[in-house]
Amino acid sequence: MAKEHSATSKFHQMESKRRRFAWILCVSGLCILFYAIGSWQSSSGVSYKVGCRSISPGSASAAGLDFQAHHPGGFNRTSLATTDFPACDLKYSEYTPCQDPRRARKFKKMMLKYRERHCPKKNELLHCLIPAPPKYKNPFRWPRSRDYAWYDNIPHRELSIEKAVQNWIQVEDDRFRFPGGGTMFPRGADAYIDDIDALVPLSNGDIRTALDTGCGVASWGAYLLNRDILTMSFAPRDSHEAQVQFALERGVPAIIGVMATERIPYPARAFDMAHCSRCLIPWNKYDGLYLIEVDRVLRPGGYWILSGPPIHWKKYYKGWERTQDDLRQEQYEIEDVAKRLCWKKVVEKGDLAIWQKPINHIECVQSWKVYRTPHICINDSPDSAWKMETCITPLPDVTSPEEVAGGALEKWPERAFAVPPRIRSGSVPGITVQKFHEDNDLWKERLENYKQIVPPLTKGWYRNVMDMNSNLGGFAAALVKYPLWVMNVVPADPARDTLGVIYERGFIGTYHDWCEAFSTYPRTYDLIHADGVFSIYQHRCDISDILLELDRILRPEGTVILRDTMDVLAKVQSITQRMRWKSQVMDHESGSFNPEKILVAVKTYWTAQLTQQQ
Repeated sequence: MAKEHSATSKFHQMESKRRRFAWILCVSGLCILFYAIGSWQSSSGVSYKVGCRSISPGSASAAGLDFQAHHPGGFNRTSLATTDFPACDLKYSEYTPCQDPRRARKFKKMMLKYRERHCPKKNELLHCLIPAPPKYKNPFRWPRSRDYAWYDNIPHRELSIEKAVQNWIQVEDDRFRFPGGGTMFPRGADAYIDDIDALVPLSNGDIRTALDTGCGVASWGAYLLNRDILTMSFAPRDSHEAQVQFALERGVPAIIGVMATERIPYPARAFDMAHCSRCLIPWNKYDGLYLIEVDRVLRPGGYWILSGPPIHWKKYYKGWERTQDDLRQEQYEIEDVAKRLCWKKVVEKGDLAIWQKPINHIECVQSWKVYRTPHICINDSPDSAWKMETCITPLPDVTSPEEVAGGALEKWPERAFAVPPRIRSGSVPGITVQKFHEDNDLWKERLENYKQIVPPLTKGWYRNVMDMNSNLGGFAAALVKYPLWVMNVVPADPARDTLGVIYERGFIGTYHDWCEAFSTYPRTYDLIHADGVFSIYQHRCDISDILLELDRILRPEGTVILRDTMDVLAKVQSITQRMRWKSQVMDHESGSFNPEKILVAVKTYWTAQLTQQQ
């Protein structure tokens, strides 16, 4: 009996184990099944139409998001029920909050103070959606956009009349044409750049980043792209209505800005070349203040190019309606400031004069003992934005006259992925060479995911791209082979300043505080990317104001990619649902267990409607 009882007990134990194992197996199978179903639902396929073709994005595409152009003759979404955020009046169609001409009148005109950034107070902010003009069409694709823009998108004929002789811009039926001319290059920007190339080598990869002060419609920067030179063009919002808006409509990097009393928002040693073509900046005034600022942002060995008054004054003084003595004195004063900065005049030929900044300050010490002014800045933070001062930003120390201060850069395109000198020297806290390479690998992986969830990203649909929190510029670097450019933004007061690293990689960008409006016109970016931006700012300002600003600068049917924690993106999505955006939250590249998620949104196409009076 004892043996039978023992056998029966063993049988029951084995049966119990089998049941337990079967139960565990069943539960595990159900978990895997539900996870697979959930993943499929959150990343189900969708087709993106390009003309009459359909592109199948793959297994992780953003379901329900439509990237197709719906203009014109399409569906004007102003006929939909009014959302929580109403449309602003048509008069705000070109509203630039921090460069509002009406607010500017309250400030002094001395040193163009009134044309600097003057942002609205909290109680002055608009809580409505900036409308596109009634007949707005999405811009021409690059490279055709370099030469053409739709008239209805920027309905301003002023420049085509005022600058007719100089070939800035012409009106042809329903579009503008940009012949590539400029005030000092009526033969065209290409011919003008050829003249510069004969004096300074532009095509060997040494020069990659350029600064164009007082850029007009940015034709100089547009044609430098043929030589793989990326130009940050800026001009104020002034009597030449919408010149920066024209530049961005063409797909050329540009920003609203002015040389006035504040430093321009770029780090020290950022640009390989700076340029002024009759930019009307008084270089010889205020003890050379503006040339001193150019010296701050020029890289060691960088070039400053000047055409227009007073260069070649013997030929042009009558056309400029100035006396020979006046122009001769202005050139003397500019030459004097350049000598005090320790610049070397490379050449003056025809309409061009070119100076070069020294590669270090070793041999400049003796000349500064002679001139005494401007003095070397003391306790200066060379990358910080504050009031301009008439002092020279010191270059990093070197051990020999042949050494490049701050470190030599690789030629372009190797520069994009070479370790930047600021990282190599350990001057960026918390960033090592290993972390730099890891960041590059991370963004290559992320881009592969983006190509699945936003297929148009690498198919020429987007030209003007903004990265709201650029860190080391990895997003821009991952996109470098595609026909687009990235405005890399480093938020104000970050844990570490990385904009200098971005410039050393051969990319461009600016400092900015996202609690304020960006220095651009409405509808000037095709794609906006933000990594952790709303976590940074959610306790500093109202995130709905940041999202309304993104809506202002994003083109109709433009795309936004936001990375953040789920709770932050839930708040963001609840606001975008009131802004005529369509959005979807998706898992991180590594899977659903990662707390970081990705929100992809598309701004729907809608325009202002004309009243009978308008």
